[in-house]
Amino acid sequence: MTDFTRRQFTGLLGLGAVQAGLSLPAYAQGAKPRVVVIGGGAGGATAARYSAKGSKGAIDVTLIEPSRKYYTCFFSNLYLGGYRDYSMIGHTYDGLAANHGVNVIHDWAVGVDGAARSVELGSGVKIGYDRLVISPGIDLKYESVPGYSIDAQDTMPHAWKSGTQVALLKAQVEAMREGGTFVMVPPPNPYRCPPGPYERISMIAHILKNKNPTAKIVVLDPKEKFSKQGLFMEGWERHYPGMVEWIPASISGGIQNVNVDAMEFQTDLDTFKADAASVVPAQKAGTICDRAGITDGDWCPIVPATMQSRADPNIHVLGDASVASAMPKSGFSANSQAKVAANAIRGALTGSRVFPARFANTCWSLIEDNDGVKVGANYKAGESKIEVVDSFVSKTGEDDDLRKSTYEESEAWYSAITADMFG
Repeated sequence: MTDFTRRQFTGLLGLGAVQAGLSLPAYAQGAKPRVVVIGGGAGGATAARYSAKGSKGAIDVTLIEPSRKYYTCFFSNLYLGGYRDYSMIGHTYDGLAANHGVNVIHDWAVGVDGAARSVELGSGVKIGYDRLVISPGIDLKYESVPGYSIDAQDTMPHAWKSGTQVALLKAQVEAMREGGTFVMVPPPNPYRCPPGPYERISMIAHILKNKNPTAKIVVLDPKEKFSKQGLFMEGWERHYPGMVEWIPASISGGIQNVNVDAMEFQTDLDTFKADAASVVPAQKAGTICDRAGITDGDWCPIVPATMQSRADPNIHVLGDASVASAMPKSGFSANSQAKVAANAIRGALTGSRVFPARFANTCWSLIEDNDGVKVGANYKAGESKIEVVDSFVSKTGEDDDLRKSTYEESEAWYSAITADMFG
């Protein structure tokens, strides 16, 4: 080796790969190192951008994402509540390609061969990599709610992935009969966006308050508590008195069956008839993670300092799919993790400086006009898990000016993070 010492080379390749006798990576053969990113959401798009941008052209970066336009899950509730047009949560990948030289391929990643270090696409093409980033978001465990299924999602939309289901849900809520009942089934822990189901309830209450004020919302929750519970309940009582009934599993006995055709939810407590409904099942890492052999149960364990998979050091796992310990599954978390991973990847492939891993997250929620609340924390990479450094949360009883400021802060954050993701 003329350009590297053996120690340097082993550090770049990853000791596990050397010991396993994997084929030499591209950069060891004189070519540009190759980074492939699966998934174009908050984690994947950010990782692609920062891997390319930070390397100043020294790394060949390819992003694999089937959708030509990405609709953010975060802020989809604000679209649902009428605070945003649908077009305002949609973003293209043009900036990544034009401004940062990322090769964007619109196709499905259907397989990963860790030994050969290649990704197979739906088209049959195989793309080699030196480092792979997997940020596929979630898949849904439809069977976790008795009687619910993938076929039921058009009648009772989950709207928990990027796409048009949230538009379908909005139309169904607005078409409810006068004085009707909306039933919401939140998911069990862990799941994408912990405050999300309860912001959704708030936004649906906002619609009904203005269009159907005698309607009711029943929340059949499998959990006994939820994120920002005191803040949401205070807000529901203040803005939507008598409209929202939250029923935990300890009272309902849990959902025994969902009759989709009859729009009925059977529990030990009662059978609830819905005019419109949203059912969000339990969740797991995107299917490509199983195919890559990096899951342990439903999720993907990672090395905190680098977001590398514990099963394969040449793969980094971001966002919802990862076991990120104290960090919630959120767009902000995924964006933060992507920057840590990109820094580690650049260091491994080009020898650039690697900074200590630092992470951050904030989750904002809108309860009613200008009534915004938030929760968040800063984190560091511990030896075995990501650890909280400090945290914050809105308080009950805050004045209107502070709540308005919190909402405006969330709007500014959305503009900033989407610009950061898509370049």
